[in-house]
Amino acid sequence: MKLLITGICGFIGSTLALELRRRIEGLEVFGIDNLSRAGSEQNRHSLQEKGVRFVHADLRNSSDLAHLPQVDWVIDAAANPSVLAGVTGATSSRQLMEHNLFGTVHLLEYCKQHRAGLVLLSTSRVYSQARLAGLPMQLKDSAFTPRLTETNEPGLSALGIAESFSTEPPLSLYGAAKLASEVLSLEYGRAFNFPVYVNRCGVLAGPGQFGKSDQGIFAFWIHSYRNKRPLKFIGFDGGGHQVRDCLHPRDLALLIAEQVRAVNADQGIWNISGGVANALSLAQVSQWCAERFGGSSSISSDPVARPFDIPWLVLDSSRAKLQWNWQPTTSAKAVLEELARHAEQNPNWLELSANT
Repeated sequence: MKLLITGICGFIGSTLALELRRRIEGLEVFGIDNLSRAGSEQNRHSLQEKGVRFVHADLRNSSDLAHLPQVDWVIDAAANPSVLAGVTGATSSRQLMEHNLFGTVHLLEYCKQHRAGLVLLSTSRVYSQARLAGLPMQLKDSAFTPRLTETNEPGLSALGIAESFSTEPPLSLYGAAKLASEVLSLEYGRAFNFPVYVNRCGVLAGPGQFGKSDQGIFAFWIHSYRNKRPLKFIGFDGGGHQVRDCLHPRDLALLIAEQVRAVNADQGIWNISGGVANALSLAQVSQWCAERFGGSSSISSDPVARPFDIPWLVLDSSRAKLQWNWQPTTSAKAVLEELARHAEQNPNWLELSANT
């Protein structure tokens, strides 16, 4: 089997490349990346040392894909992953769409030409920002949790947000681009007869991730706390009670290995996340850091939320468990410990990706 991974020099792409080679005998992996993110060069060298072929290419340029070899499957891990992309000035709205939507179109044309299956890595931020922000919350153990008895929102349960939860706008420019990519991918697959799996991922985290305050939050928080950098709880009373689920990408690789080996499996959309068992607030992560590292970091508060911030988002992956017999195997606390060890071994890690 031959596999192409886009964004292969990023945290997720590089982790998937090595994990899938380990799990699928005889798998031939190569990948493309435009190396636009600081730190990508480090992953490029590491992948090439391990025998993964790399091609410098940019999905925004359709001609960059014209001479790529034929493969059996494509994993699309190339994207601007920030929910603030396109609205804060660091990235223009046009650049965001070129990365996260137009690039998908170019990749779909490649899949159409070669009849290659596609695994599209999508995001939990395709779910309605307005509906999520409007959920009634209660505070428990330093973390928000929905008051389920006070809402009848379809797709919401004690297990989290299911695939049936609303995707109506507003989302964010980032979420809208990913939702449009999902729709296009499924339509292309049906129209041109190649398999498409859409995996809506929770917050992916693990050692080697380039963390920032608006992306890779668990990595950013652990490295910053370890190095006693100033941190800030933003929005929602300034207490750090907002909650996300945590998923290690090697658990994502477990699922993708099943998907690319499946025969005549249903196409569709699956939530892939750590779920409620692996959901943490920033306050809880900070408490864990205080116990793990000792001492404290300077954490200030700003009660004013940023655009598109929400208090709670945890995905329900029951459908993936039913379809693929999949569930995460790495706990959130284990992910935090791996991040802590990486922070201790790489004290200057945040500087490596500071210009991203």
